[in-house]
Amino acid sequence: MKTVLIVEDNAGVRDMVREYLEEHGYRVRVASNGQEGLLEARHHRPDLVLLDVMMPHMDGLEFLRRFRTTDHVPVIFLTARDAELDKVLGLELGADDYVTKPFSMAELLARVRAHLRRGSEPPAAVLRAGDLELDPVSRIFRVRGGRVDLTRSEFELMTAFLRAPGRVFTRLELLEQLQEEALGSERTIDVHVRNLRAKIEDEPGKPRHIETVFGVGYRLNPGSGS
Repeated sequence: MKTVLIVEDNAGVRDMVREYLEEHGYRVRVASNGQEGLLEARHHRPDLVLLDVMMPHMDGLEFLRRFRTTDHVPVIFLTARDAELDKVLGLELGADDYVTKPFSMAELLARVRAHLRRGSEPPAAVLRAGDLELDPVSRIFRVRGGRVDLTRSEFELMTAFLRAPGRVFTRLELLEQLQEEALGSERTIDVHVRNLRAKIEDEPGKPRHIETVFGVGYRLNPGSGS
């Protein structure tokens, strides 16, 4: 049974989501702010976090900053309809996805299932291209032999790139690598790619590994290794 942590200060939303997920077979822990959420995460090791942004004592952005220093399970942001800045900041801090309030419970469940499904896929061979190496079994990614920590979504995107070096992916195709229903925004991919470049490129502003194909999307340069 997978454990989902809900960090949400609105008791009505928190209880509704908890009951719905429990009805669909998930173990659920709850917290009303970021401080409580960090304690819950430390003691109960969730498989996925649903995270509100605006909360007292510690908001969702600060929770995510601290949480990502030790844990890389999927985090889905719960944002207000017009909170575009929160969405972008959340993705830059390591969130994997977001849903906009008010949301349908069916949509939220689909996203939870899609992100958790990634952890149950069958083992695959180690993927290599140039100085990049990714082990889908241990979920370890290395650049020039040094380990680099990735979020779940960053890991899935690198897996797609390394399975087909040189192939040009549209943003929509990459979005579908993250969740089969492709419910998110294509702008999500731009943020994830920017985060990846910051982690793997010597000069993120002049990327050697993940190249932009203007008007189309992105490709992994198969000859970028040193």
